[in-house]
Amino acid sequence: MTPFEYPTLPHERWHGPAGYLDTDSFRPWLRDEFVFRCVYCLRREQWAPGQTGFEIDHLAAVVNAPELALTYDNLMYTCEVCNSVKGARDLPDPSRELVAGALAVAADGTIIGFSRRARRIIRVLGLDDAEFTLYRARWIKIVALAKEHDADLYRQLLGFPDDLPDLRSLRPPGGNTRPNGIKQSHFCRREKGELPPIY
Repeated sequence: MTPFEYPTLPHERWHGPAGYLDTDSFRPWLRDEFVFRCVYCLRREQWAPGQTGFEIDHLAAVVNAPELALTYDNLMYTCEVCNSVKGARDLPDPSRELVAGALAVAADGTIIGFSRRARRIIRVLGLDDAEFTLYRARWIKIVALAKEHDADLYRQLLGFPDDLPDLRSLRPPGGNTRPNGIKQSHFCRREKGELPPIY
């Protein structure tokens, strides 16, 4: 397993909180929804202290679609770098377009898009520039060394955060249109002993 394996299938949302008056209130839901990593570059929360460096992005930018500013399905969990570079541009939905088969990351950190939409996201965000490529190559090597020499570190690097959000305790003002998703949340799966040690 490498840290930059994109999902095999497009992501179907499993949470649907509504009615919050600010985007940050959606954060615990989005963390769980996007598996504690940036939907664009796959940077993980585990690689930085706490949740530092992660932001909430609007798929359709607020300046272009202000009516969607607090709509859950328009929100993405991203690292601050990808969010900053994206800015107010509208891009194809990364949770649907950045999947195995549409792009691939090689062992040397290079990223290749096979679909037109994946290539557009890669180009606009600069995911194929030298700095991002070196970043991926370093993490691929770090993870490989940890796997070979330090099993505990390997689990830390590719494991889930300790502070998984307990979404059962949250009460969105407008309810939750997908309440069954809570049962599949990472917190509940850990409670049931169903959460794998790495992902």
